[in-house]
Amino acid sequence: MKASDLFIKALEAEDVRYIFGIPGEENLDLLNSLKDSTIKIILTRHEQAAGFMAATYGRLTGKTGVCIATLGPGATNLVTAAAYAQLGAMPMLMITGQKPIKTSKQGQFQIVDIIDMMHPLTKYTRQIASANNIPSRIREAFRIAEEERPGAVHLELPEDIASELTSTGIIPKSSYRRPLADDKSISRAVDMIQQAKRPLLLLGAGANRKHSSKMLRKLVDTTGIFFISTQMGKGVIDERHPQFLGNAALSANDFLHRAISHTDLIINVGHDVVEKPPFFMQQGGFKVIHVNYMTAAVDQVYYPQIGVIGDIANSIYQLGDKISPQSHWNFSYFKEIKKATEDHLLEGIVDNRFPVYPQRLVNDIRQVMPDDGIIALDNGIYKIWFARNYKAYAPNTVLLDNALASMGAGLPSAIASRIVHPNRKILAICGDGGFMMNSQEMETAVRLDLDLIVIVLRDNAYGMVKWKQANMGFLDFGLDIGNPDFVAYAESYGAYGHRLGAAEELIPQLKHCFNTPGVHLIEVPIDYSENDRILNYEIREISKFL
Repeated sequence: MKASDLFIKALEAEDVRYIFGIPGEENLDLLNSLKDSTIKIILTRHEQAAGFMAATYGRLTGKTGVCIATLGPGATNLVTAAAYAQLGAMPMLMITGQKPIKTSKQGQFQIVDIIDMMHPLTKYTRQIASANNIPSRIREAFRIAEEERPGAVHLELPEDIASELTSTGIIPKSSYRRPLADDKSISRAVDMIQQAKRPLLLLGAGANRKHSSKMLRKLVDTTGIFFISTQMGKGVIDERHPQFLGNAALSANDFLHRAISHTDLIINVGHDVVEKPPFFMQQGGFKVIHVNYMTAAVDQVYYPQIGVIGDIANSIYQLGDKISPQSHWNFSYFKEIKKATEDHLLEGIVDNRFPVYPQRLVNDIRQVMPDDGIIALDNGIYKIWFARNYKAYAPNTVLLDNALASMGAGLPSAIASRIVHPNRKILAICGDGGFMMNSQEMETAVRLDLDLIVIVLRDNAYGMVKWKQANMGFLDFGLDIGNPDFVAYAESYGAYGHRLGAAEELIPQLKHCFNTPGVHLIEVPIDYSENDRILNYEIREISKFL
């Protein structure tokens, strides 16, 4: 068969359902081979957005998301998405085209060494130089993309190779089980936990990647141990749980970090080095048990005393099966912190000021979103408010990026979420800066006939950087922006546009949009002026616990 047909059949054998992207001249054989495939092409308006969608597909399913681009500028447009998937541990395959490699008459027109470009951004990057290599290259790419730690891979299919004929057969998917932690490491960890006085459970991004939620919930229920999460660990356990202390959204000195400083043992589950741990280890301080798929990379910040290495869910099951609550455990301080945190997070949730107060925004959205509804956050200062104040009730229902932290990912991530979960409520939350970086994908959402809501928070500035600018003592300069009429902008794509006129309009507006099919954009003016007062309040209030 033709090499491009074999390539598509190999993708079908990997259970690929969608390819996101923008094919070019060098992908036409592959595009033609897709005509009779079970794989659906999701045509986007920018390659970066296609990469964000493919990465989000990988994040939500654990299966490799696939995107496609042409050579040269199409391939270079995937760079940010490659880093997004690689740092965020999202399995993603990028397919790019290339000019003929056996005979070329076009010199260096659009020629960039994409393999070299992708080396520092991926786990695996190869040019396919023979049609006979297609099955092994694809099988290896998927294996590497999905094994721990997941990430981005890349294959380049030159135009002349795609049109070759080959009789090579498909290589079937491998079947394997992740290794389990050995008995000695489990026993040592159990002893350390039971000897501790104030053990604390920390849930990181790795705990959100596989099905460990049930085992972790059982552990905290049976032991009474309190838990916290990193931003990308939100929702591993329902955050309404009475032993949930909070999310590590601030850098230091808030209620949560005070709880950390009071513990003598942290059980760190799924630690991912892209998210700095919300503590700084010091000699003679608390001890750390590292529960993960792989050993810890040791540095001056993180050097755990014990590693429990293997499948996380199984490790937690084994720990929970052997740990019994201890009479000398003392969680009274954590209970005080819990009460203080909950009281603090209530401030401002019914404040009627307009533009909208961040706490009111978060609270109103949480009231409207169902337990399994997904919010896809772009990047801006509002991410801190949602990490701190928005309780996630299930894994991967708060999609935020605390790895690359790229602007422009919110809308594409929401589109991919809707494709993966067509029966769930999906809400993209973007700042005006981040939204405009990939706002053209509104057309993609409309064309796909998706039911989707996009909230655009308008402060007419690059607000996060402006906040940092003020906090670092710099003068207000160079960060204010103008904006289009967002209502008219949405309507120009065939979407519905809405503009909030008062804080109390948000809940009824969200309910209306969720009950009305189609793509909706809601412009929400927001007031960030009291960020410092609210965040510093929390730091001041912890003094009573010192």
